Amino acid sequence: MTTPEPLGRRERKKAATRKAISDVATMMFLERGFDNVSIREVADAADVSPTTVFAHFPQKEALVFDEDDEQRDRLVSTVRDRPTGTTINRAIHDFYTAELRANVDEHGNDVTRVFLRFLNETPALRDYAAKMWLRHEDALADAIAKELGLAEPIAEIRVYARFVLQMQLLVNDSDDPLDTLDAGFRLLDSGWAPIEAKIAELRT
Repeated sequence: MTTPEPLGRRERKKAATRKAISDVATMMFLERGFDNVSIREVADAADVSPTTVFAHFPQKEALVFDEDDEQRDRLVSTVRDRPTGTTINRAIHDFYTAELRANVDEHGNDVTRVFLRFLNETPALRDYAAKMWLRHEDALADAIAKELGLAEPIAEIRVYARFVLQMQLLVNDSDDPLDTLDAGFRLLDSGWAPIEAKIAELRT
């Protein structure tokens, strides 16, 4: 397992500023509605300039999602650094489960439900979240192919990667996220075995 290099002082300060702006913006959006809060108001509340806000977030929707790159890296490392004997399907299932539970532990179940409902009821954020999350498809497919000894993903791996990412969007819409997550991966479990068998044939 690889350990990421610790962030330097400049990078830590930049990350802290980004998170602070996102936290302030998210709270304001939850209280007043996404369309009723301006970038200028977010900047004033976070005690930064609008230029600083745009330096960290290229568009207003991005203010709610401050961990896009980190999520992609965690998703890839889930496949790459999974424990010996753990299938890719189980590793991703456990990663999603841990993320859900960590979110509840940090913010509380009620707050998590409110936030997810806010996302789902705000069309601009819902669309942005889906596009942002699905951008990780190539990175996930490439990581899976590499772990299985292939030079590039075959069609089944690309389809699987899309299904896995779409499942997260379905979970966000659910009133019982963990149950929906388990149901989805139970279905994928039965479909993943033939894919691994095909890959084994390709490698012989």
